[in-house]
Amino acid sequence: MIPLLIVSLLSLLDPSAQSGPTLSVSPSVLSKSGDPVLIRWSGVDSPSGLDWLGIYSPPDSPHDLFIGYVFLSSDPAHLSSGSGSVSLPLPNLRSNYSFRIFRWSESEVDRSRLDHDHNPLPGTQHFLGASVEAGFEPGRGPEQVHLAYTDREDEMRVMFVAEDGERRYVRYGERVGKMGKRAAARAGRYERDHMCDAPANDSVGWRDPGWIHDAIMRNLKGGVRYYYQVGSDSGGWSKTHSFMPRAKDSDETIAFLFGDMGTATPYSTFYHTQDESISTIKWILRDIEALGNRPSFVSHIGDISYARGYSWLWDHFFTQIEPVAAQVPYHVCIGNHEYDWPLQPWKPEWAQMIYGTDGGGECGVPYSLRFNMPGNSSEPTGMKAPDTRNLYYSFDMGVVHFLYMSTETNFLPGSKQYDFIKTDLESVDRKKTPFVIVQGHRPMYTTSYEPRERSIREKMMEHLEPLLVKNKVTLVLWGHVHRYERFCPINNFTCGSTDPAEDNWEALPIHLVIGMAGQDCQSVWQPRPDHLKDPIYPQPQRSLYRGGELGYTRLVATREKLVLSYVGNHDGEVHDSVEILASGQVLNSGTSGAEPKIEVSESFFSWFVKGASVLVLGAFVGYILGYILHARREAASQRSWTPVKSDDA
Repeated sequence: MIPLLIVSLLSLLDPSAQSGPTLSVSPSVLSKSGDPVLIRWSGVDSPSGLDWLGIYSPPDSPHDLFIGYVFLSSDPAHLSSGSGSVSLPLPNLRSNYSFRIFRWSESEVDRSRLDHDHNPLPGTQHFLGASVEAGFEPGRGPEQVHLAYTDREDEMRVMFVAEDGERRYVRYGERVGKMGKRAAARAGRYERDHMCDAPANDSVGWRDPGWIHDAIMRNLKGGVRYYYQVGSDSGGWSKTHSFMPRAKDSDETIAFLFGDMGTATPYSTFYHTQDESISTIKWILRDIEALGNRPSFVSHIGDISYARGYSWLWDHFFTQIEPVAAQVPYHVCIGNHEYDWPLQPWKPEWAQMIYGTDGGGECGVPYSLRFNMPGNSSEPTGMKAPDTRNLYYSFDMGVVHFLYMSTETNFLPGSKQYDFIKTDLESVDRKKTPFVIVQGHRPMYTTSYEPRERSIREKMMEHLEPLLVKNKVTLVLWGHVHRYERFCPINNFTCGSTDPAEDNWEALPIHLVIGMAGQDCQSVWQPRPDHLKDPIYPQPQRSLYRGGELGYTRLVATREKLVLSYVGNHDGEVHDSVEILASGQVLNSGTSGAEPKIEVSESFFSWFVKGASVLVLGAFVGYILGYILHARREAASQRSWTPVKSDDA
């Protein structure tokens, strides 16, 4: 209560706060991360559209170190009565929250202090009042649970966050009531001085990340559903989750793949956040529910949370993905918004304009410690920050061999990464995995290019494309561009034949850009009358489909055939697909192709139960979506930034 008293005493210095408004918070104790808190206010004299509510954690943060804000006019009643309410779902930041009301006027707008969308950040000169603190109940167990494959097919890694580094475990088994196996978790964390630049190492961006725990469940049997909890008797246990491990000789692969998703927040903050990420998670949850006991995994190829130095956005991200990531492995590769900073160690002359400040000073540290992917790839940062990990690796899942690479670190001949890619592709057993998929962040092929990135594409085509072609890679998936785009089977800008009967036919990789999972700042493909100076990128013949609809891709492969489908977020339906045989022959592409079913044959009662669960899930996600869209769109209605979301075929 001492910090709250200090805030109250400070309010005495501002005469406008003498008859300050009243604020109430309900509930003041939340049961789990992501639960909503209702903030009510009344007694705001002469209400205006610029009155705003600041969200603070820790609760004694200085006025200008808010984590977010909501304009009180988000509740229309405020302008007429000086009272209103807003409901905010909040992640657990391992510190209490407080809420404060400020008055701001047009004359005080500081055009030099802007958010990412070039809108002025609200001023804190006129403090009107503060709420009591709100926090999370103790003993609720760890949070931010997410799974990943290891280098062994009979293992599953689980990671989670707790408020301290005390010993914690995962307990697991084949039945909810008999989770008799137990494995200890290794705990670690990163510190503020591990960050390489602002805002990550500034007081405005840094918040305590908690302790990251990492445990492995071993000796798993394929085809068997496992149930698990993480935590300890003293600190509490998480809710019970379940998953399906890989089956060693499975004849099927199912995956959900995308890039550039980010996270949503129920308030405005220093950076634009990604409301569409909610829909992406919603539809993937639907698909996972329909799978029953068929294993699958998620692949998120760079630009993960878009925290960019504002650490609480990582907490929002992991809270948002937990319903998916606690039941299927969540795999990632590094993007520019996790890593790039001015002093990064590999920055050749041709890349000086490419690798900039997109990582917000994080220099890969949260990414490296919050995830633990197979393999042991790492590169030193050259600073106090620990080595950057999870750069390149591979694994088999069913009939597909997946390889991940880093476009942000050295991939040229002579580098460790190039040697890994070359050796890995040359050693794939195509009898075991007839399909090979390579994934990275910045695209080798795209028609939404920026001239400043041409040099990296040229280097990738010169040094990496020959490896892809020689080793008959099936698909190459990229993010970075916030669109969906599918190319023909291609080599050196030239489309190959799709008819095996022709003498010149050969199996060539199909490149796709799939960075459309959430970030809605997009390249422009059609002229807009109000943006006449924006560059327009024409669609050449090699680009077979371009879509502005945000969404994700769904992969279903058997030993004979692979189908990749592009699912749109506005309706959850397939907008494009491509069908490829194990020989490399492309059978068909487009929305007319026969997409494999992911439904499982079960009894009517089982489907009834599943249908009900989907309805409940939909209602829950809709509930959260309503909160966030209300707070983001209504509370910040004065924004001039407009995302481009046109759909182009």
